[in-house]
Amino acid sequence: MSGTLFNKVAFIGLGLIGSSLARVMLQEHLATTIVASTRSKKTLQDALELGLITEGFSDPVEAVKNADLVVLALPVRATQKVLEMIQPYLSENVIITDVGSTKGNVVEAAKAVFGETLPAGFVPGHPIAGAEHTGVHAGKVDLFANHKVILTPLPSSSPLAVSKLTQMWQAAKAEVICMDVEKHDEVLAHTSHLPHLMAFNLVEQLANREDNLDIFRYAAGGFRDFSRIAASDPQMWHDIFFANKKAILNAVDGFEHQLKILRQLIEDENSQALMGLLGHAQAARQHFNHMLAKKPLMEKNKVTQQFTILPGNKTFKGKFTVPGDKSVSHRSIMFGAIAEGTTHVTGFLEGEDALATLQAFRTMGVSIEGPKNGEVTIHGVGMHGLKAPTGALYMGNSGTSMRLLSGLLSAQAFDSVMTGDASLSKRPMERIAKPLREMGAQIQTTGEKGTPPVSITGEQKLQGIHYDLPMASAQVKSGILLAGLWAAGETSVTEPEPTRDHTERMLRAFGYDVKTEGNRISLQGGGKLTATAIQVPSDISSAAFFMVGAAITEGSDVVLEAVGVNPTRTGVIEILKQMGADLTVENERIAGGEPIADIHIKGTRTLKGIHMPEDQVPLAIDEFPALFIAAACAEGQTILTGAAELRVKESDRIQVMADGLKILGVECTPTDDGIIIEGKGKAGDWSAIFGGGEIESHHDHRIAMSFSMAGLRNTGEIVITGTETVATSFPTFTQLANQAGLSIHVNED
Repeated sequence: MSGTLFNKVAFIGLGLIGSSLARVMLQEHLATTIVASTRSKKTLQDALELGLITEGFSDPVEAVKNADLVVLALPVRATQKVLEMIQPYLSENVIITDVGSTKGNVVEAAKAVFGETLPAGFVPGHPIAGAEHTGVHAGKVDLFANHKVILTPLPSSSPLAVSKLTQMWQAAKAEVICMDVEKHDEVLAHTSHLPHLMAFNLVEQLANREDNLDIFRYAAGGFRDFSRIAASDPQMWHDIFFANKKAILNAVDGFEHQLKILRQLIEDENSQALMGLLGHAQAARQHFNHMLAKKPLMEKNKVTQQFTILPGNKTFKGKFTVPGDKSVSHRSIMFGAIAEGTTHVTGFLEGEDALATLQAFRTMGVSIEGPKNGEVTIHGVGMHGLKAPTGALYMGNSGTSMRLLSGLLSAQAFDSVMTGDASLSKRPMERIAKPLREMGAQIQTTGEKGTPPVSITGEQKLQGIHYDLPMASAQVKSGILLAGLWAAGETSVTEPEPTRDHTERMLRAFGYDVKTEGNRISLQGGGKLTATAIQVPSDISSAAFFMVGAAITEGSDVVLEAVGVNPTRTGVIEILKQMGADLTVENERIAGGEPIADIHIKGTRTLKGIHMPEDQVPLAIDEFPALFIAAACAEGQTILTGAAELRVKESDRIQVMADGLKILGVECTPTDDGIIIEGKGKAGDWSAIFGGGEIESHHDHRIAMSFSMAGLRNTGEIVITGTETVATSFPTFTQLANQAGLSIHVNED
């Protein structure tokens, strides 16, 4: 039960939307009294018989007296007339909202009645829900469930009014979004009003053909699906098209322009360009639907998914191929896009992070086919062929995408903006922005504390620099080197310790000369990249969870095939070996310029606590959450130092892991740049190490997967919340982990 929000609610109009909302109010007990006013006596009579209202009035003045909520559920063009009638009779603290599809004209109508100073309770709204049938009988209590409701609060709107309306719509199981009036009308013109206009137009066009009967008789499902919305109320859409005239005409102009492009490609039989356009459209729909499916809940830090792992003896065995390396997948798209010729990629990681990079380059005019079963074909546009994006580039949760693209975009002839989700929007971007400014880039981190969004002004002539990295970071190094491709003269980066060298290796694979002298990496600007074939190795960061799982489980026997063993990434292997893990690297070979091998781990030895060597920290920076689980199962104390970078990843991984370990009964002490973990293992003893409890992953995929491995040695139920981000890097994690013998139950909230 949601509880009473209002004493008296007055509906002005009681069609599909109004009667559906009235049903919600009755079911959820949101109002003590519900009344309505409409011009139709039959509607009022029907509403009374249905039990939706206690009184009905033909005069809206009678309805609104003493009401603390007035819902304008009427044609948008009638708003001003009704407000003029009821204005003298409204209660002082009344909340007024509407359900119209346009908002600008509603606000103007209100100003015409109330003046420029609008009532504090006036909050326009728009539930994006509907049905083919209209009228009071068409109402449904679940009409708004899993649909969006947009509120457009004004500067004059009181927080209390907005809060109460938000609670009301949430009780209808709708997702509530706040947006300004002008943005609402622009967005809806493109996403709702234009499609309806097109549907009416197409049906009208076909109805006027001489063979119209055959046309409609043999129409396929696509036509029926698209033209369904032309069955909507003509009067309502007549009013909407006039009410949102300016934005709709702009949308029509844009559609006509795009249609001309499509027509020309077909006329010219331009196969590659047409495939590129169609593929881009298909991928854009899939990408944004996928990226945004659960983001609104995540943005508000609400749990959308959790893992549950029950106690019990578990095995951990099998031969597995984990997904492609994320770092190499990112770079294969970036370098293939700016290369000359066609690049074919196999083993591409189809996770959200790498797909964010792929979508960004499609948005900048690069024709990309796939991904399909890990295969991607990129038709490069060369060093100067990228086109200005029409809007902000959405990087999702991917810090790699944002930092590397900061360097690449700084050298382009166009302006650009990059945004990300709630997690990425908290991550530091000044570390890449600062050296890029030294090169002549105009780049701003517009969030608080040097965080995203990142805004870049184009047409800047970059100058090569010699930059000493203050801390080891492959992302910052790569962003600088990418900018250096376009910079005058030499660009060099000197690292305090070696970091991942995927950028250098792949640039060489694309025919670009990169020099490595100790910890100094340099290149000359002004060259070109030549397309090549890229095989993406399996990701060692993903493999790390299975390495640790096998190392802490008695009798385990796991082989991970074709894993990337780039020397700048093998810290996790070296650290596990130093801890005494039974781990061998087998069948080493080279693929696509990257070394790969099979990794074989057996559960035959109790791990020992160590002081993790600082020279391995940059080589295992992403694997430490998993290694903390190994340390908890080791005999004796494990100490990590020199890893302050872990505090500014997707979460503060030191603190979040420490919090979780303590919940599971492991003593540990976080420090500024590391952690001290008191291992509970004993030689020859494979009994449980971890208790049970609820772990908050903070929507950090590596935290979630690391604590999943604790479920191999637990005495109580482990619940890990906020696990939906695991799909960003390891879409098949739960499937493969369960095949190996871990029993993870996935629950959607």
